[in-house]
Amino acid sequence: MSEAHRPSVEAIAAAMWAEDRASRGLGMELLAVGPGRATLAMRIGEAMVNGHGIAHGGFIFALADSAFAFACNWTGERTVAAHCQITYLRPAKLGQRLVAEAVETFREGRNGITDVHVRTEEGETIAMFRGHSRTIGGSILPGEAKS
Repeated sequence: MSEAHRPSVEAIAAAMWAEDRASRGLGMELLAVGPGRATLAMRIGEAMVNGHGIAHGGFIFALADSAFAFACNWTGERTVAAHCQITYLRPAKLGQRLVAEAVETFREGRNGITDVHVRTEEGETIAMFRGHSRTIGGSILPGEAKS
């Protein structure tokens, strides 16, 4: 699809967000999107704390994975995770609002790599995530032709 006919990143993100019951159900907020970029936030609630009294890693992973999804789907062609890894660097605590900033660092053909930095609102690094994406075809927006 030519650049002139590509739908806006905002329109693509809005269509994804409307169908993303998982992210919305966890209380995530979509803060910003751009070509190969996305920022999401989520507050650590009571049901997200593990037996150690800190945020369960699965919820931190979910936030990073959602930011990854919005960053790697910016072209409008359906793109999914092929492999992801996360390194937890500090614990997150009940009530903290985490912000995940995703940046697509590589895209060629059907493959991409996106790095996600998860921080507290105060800027303390909580985790680093790297997602490998694979474009599977089909359009996110109804009626859009596959490129």
